Amino acid sequence: MIEPCQTSLGILAGGRASRLGGIDKAFAMFQGETLLARTLRNFPEPFAARLLSYNRSPGATVPGVEVVPDLRPGHPGPLAALEALFQACPTTWLLTVPVDVRDWPPDLVAKLLREAGPGSIGYAVADADGLQPLVGIWNAGALRISVVSALDAGELAAHRWLAAQTLPAVDIAPFRLGNLNSAADFADATR
Repeated sequence: MIEPCQTSLGILAGGRASRLGGIDKAFAMFQGETLLARTLRNFPEPFAARLLSYNRSPGATVPGVEVVPDLRPGHPGPLAALEALFQACPTTWLLTVPVDVRDWPPDLVAKLLREAGPGSIGYAVADADGLQPLVGIWNAGALRISVVSALDAGELAAHRWLAAQTLPAVDIAPFRLGNLNSAADFADATR
């Protein structure tokens, strides 16, 4: 088991949000607060660092959060976000979460920290919908090389990269994280 203070939090919010007309998801409003504020509220643990994968505004600042743009041009997707977060991570362990997750189980961090530790390179999360390739706890140094290699080989899909790692998953089913990817998702605040 590791402690939050030995871990960095990495929030993925650097995408194009093409299904939402290109809005800035980090600052999109849902249930009265921005998605970034919701995510930070749901992860209050005393992490060593809070990193935000964000490609919208060069020089953007968020109090208490280090903004981390992609290292590659053209915003090639979530795998490039993982590469940048792994590179910027000041700790061995990085817990990653997308900013657009609809619901978080209250014990997710505790479950992931309990699994991580010596001899492990990481754990993904599986929910009622299956493997969630951007939610997990990762040994940033150990996995960074494989992300760089995958991107250099032209791979852009995080789920294919994760499948190649054959990492164990922490199963939180029947819980469903859900996703805020469309206008309908944002409009239906009762789900």
